[in-house]
Amino acid sequence: MRILVWHVHGGWMDAFLRGDHDYLLPDDGERSPPLTPRARLVAPHELRDEQIDVVVLQRLEEFELVERLLGRRAGRELPAVFVEHNTPRPSAVDERHPLADRDDVPIVHVTHLNRLLWDNGRAPTRVIEHGIPDDGALYTGELASLGVVINEPVRRGRVTGTDLLPRFAEAAPIDAFGIDSDLLPAALGLGPGRLRVVGDLPTQRLHAELTRRRAYLHPMRWTSLGLSLLEAMSLGMPVLVLATTEAPRAVPPEAGAISCDLDELCAMARRLMNDLDEARARGAVARAAVRARYGLERFLHEWDAVLAEVVHEHRMPHAAVGSASVGAGSGAVAGLSRRGG
Repeated sequence: MRILVWHVHGGWMDAFLRGDHDYLLPDDGERSPPLTPRARLVAPHELRDEQIDVVVLQRLEEFELVERLLGRRAGRELPAVFVEHNTPRPSAVDERHPLADRDDVPIVHVTHLNRLLWDNGRAPTRVIEHGIPDDGALYTGELASLGVVINEPVRRGRVTGTDLLPRFAEAAPIDAFGIDSDLLPAALGLGPGRLRVVGDLPTQRLHAELTRRRAYLHPMRWTSLGLSLLEAMSLGMPVLVLATTEAPRAVPPEAGAISCDLDELCAMARRLMNDLDEARARGAVARAAVRARYGLERFLHEWDAVLAEVVHEHRMPHAAVGSASVGAGSGAVAGLSRRGG
């Protein structure tokens, strides 16, 4: 299958492009997608000459881009799915999804929390949880500090729990990774003894540096489910996590600590700073949990099923969506749900 997809979320794209399809990524000259042997960049003006079987959308503006660049309408004249990476805002429960009144473009949510909170209307929906490539158990924990990965932490503020960092810095030094993390010391008033900035690193270097830290801190208040959390767990890091969003589904308590009680999280931070053996043991639990639930093979298999069904239904517009829902391995695909969130 030949798939058109824009590079939006690096971690998700890294997993998605590892499938057995041919992937076309419009080249905007700005982003550097994690290309694989079956993925290639295409100049936008050359897309009309490409044979495209399905488009995977991630932003609303891509509907207009598809029509302008290909001369076809996504959903109506070209099979399409929309990936919803985000939780609804500003309301947690009253937001109607922008595609809620359409039934020709299924919404694929990346977490069950997303589908639950969004009002999906009559749009067909499906949940495909994240897939995390296995880069191995790289954890060493040699540095007695907390690693935190937050992109644009000052701009996003309370959403990402940036305001909580001074509290955690009382329990252990924090090493900050991510885009614009260099703005943190001035914004929080923390000196190098409590907060050190490592910055925005390429994925391979990020993993190598992050896993030297004793534990991973995930202070997100409102997000779907941070890929950086799952990646840290997969690498064998113990984690300290706010029990918000989809995190309680992903993080067993034995993997570190998951709570809305900051005292509990800070107590575990101090404990892990003083006990590398316990940190290693909890990191092993974290890694096992991610490998069991968020494996790459399962992720790609579920995406294969959804894409096959969308293409099939587009060719047979009068067939009921989901009528081919049968067990895996039979050659058919799993049905999409029309239940709203």
